Amino acid sequence: MVLFIALMAYIVYFTVVRARTVVNSPYNQRQEAFAETVIRGRITDRNGNVLAETDVAEDGTETRNYPYGDVFAHVIGYSDPDYGNTGLESVENFELLTSNAFFVEKIQNEFSGEKNMGDTVVTTLDADLQQAAYDALGSYKGAVVVMEASTGRILTMVSKPAYNPNTIAADWSTLNSDSDNSPLLNRATQGSYAPGSTFKIVTTLAFMRQNSGYADYTYDCTGAITRDNVTIHCVNNSVHGHEDLRSSVANSCNSSFANIGLSLDIGKYRETAEDLLFNSALPSVLNYSRSSFALNEDSDTAEIMMTAMGQGKTMASPYHMALITQAIANGGTLMEPYLVDSVTNYAGTQIRRNVPKSYARLMTSAEAAQLKEYMTAVVEEGTASVLSGRSYTAAGKTGTAEYSQSDSSRTHSWFMGFTNVDNPDLVICVITEGSDGSAGGKAVSIAGEILDSYYN
Repeated sequence: MVLFIALMAYIVYFTVVRARTVVNSPYNQRQEAFAETVIRGRITDRNGNVLAETDVAEDGTETRNYPYGDVFAHVIGYSDPDYGNTGLESVENFELLTSNAFFVEKIQNEFSGEKNMGDTVVTTLDADLQQAAYDALGSYKGAVVVMEASTGRILTMVSKPAYNPNTIAADWSTLNSDSDNSPLLNRATQGSYAPGSTFKIVTTLAFMRQNSGYADYTYDCTGAITRDNVTIHCVNNSVHGHEDLRSSVANSCNSSFANIGLSLDIGKYRETAEDLLFNSALPSVLNYSRSSFALNEDSDTAEIMMTAMGQGKTMASPYHMALITQAIANGGTLMEPYLVDSVTNYAGTQIRRNVPKSYARLMTSAEAAQLKEYMTAVVEEGTASVLSGRSYTAAGKTGTAEYSQSDSSRTHSWFMGFTNVDNPDLVICVITEGSDGSAGGKAVSIAGEILDSYYN
């Protein structure tokens, strides 16, 4: 009886939890059987713009077509009989090869030997905003993620360099041999970068949690700080003078944050980072890289100082930093991010719909409100002031991350933030690779272009 109950429980678990994963596995040969009777369905953006569809020639030959070319390459992915499926083409493979057409039509098709039309996957993506982000990145390698602050809907996910999914078979060898550009890599979710000064938000939260009197913090910045023969410089050796915690964040003062890092209990610092999902799984249907926080009780002074300002061994993806920003904008609660709004049959009748739901509380509402205030100061008076005075309000954090030990001028440029501060609307995270030291604000200007296109 116990074995029978266990077996029944597993069958229920498999049906509810594991079935979709097994059906979508590239090793599941049943998918080929689906394709014998169903024409692969469409994928659209939230406004009905077609992002992927199957063209059927007069002789019955089916060709997967991507009208936007490489603009949606990484998030939508590709579907090819020889090279498999990626992106949403893989995640939603079962729905795309399932037909919920009117049953009379399905019966007629069965008797006449015709294929049924697969269901349509309606994504949360916005084609106009995606195109704006793609254009704003220009020739830079990098990524952009845009989400709704209150729901977790992902509106934009761009990665560059990209590839054309329409010619994936012809370009396969070239794409796989291009190690310098890695065009098949989704930098938004799979990119692993030093977060630079965007990580100072994590350090700030750790300091707030460990010091009830954090509002009284002061530091006199002389442009550099030296401890145990290790010297940390502020960007361009800028002298920020007398600062409190707010101005330390607004000015992105490396010296102040190195000082803060040395004052922290490392074990509790690690707990805060892991509360924000470092060293943890992330909510994502797409493949991603885990973010890492490496400090421990044996870390030396240099590593602590570097980590506190977002360098050292700390690594994060643009997607993860967008999730942290979304939680701050949403009062401390991370909404479960999602890319599919609904599934309909090919005629538009709704089959299922996703609704916003919370994933985890990463911080208290009071902590989120305080971080929001500091991030607002970054735009109003600090390193992202280029975003002030626009048709929307914004809050955020800039970052410049060195990635070359031999050349400190080689940096990645970061920006993460959100709009309409009093009632947060959009969350955005931008990274550009390989800027020189003078281009630390490149990500901020790109974010401004994208947000202007949305609001104006």
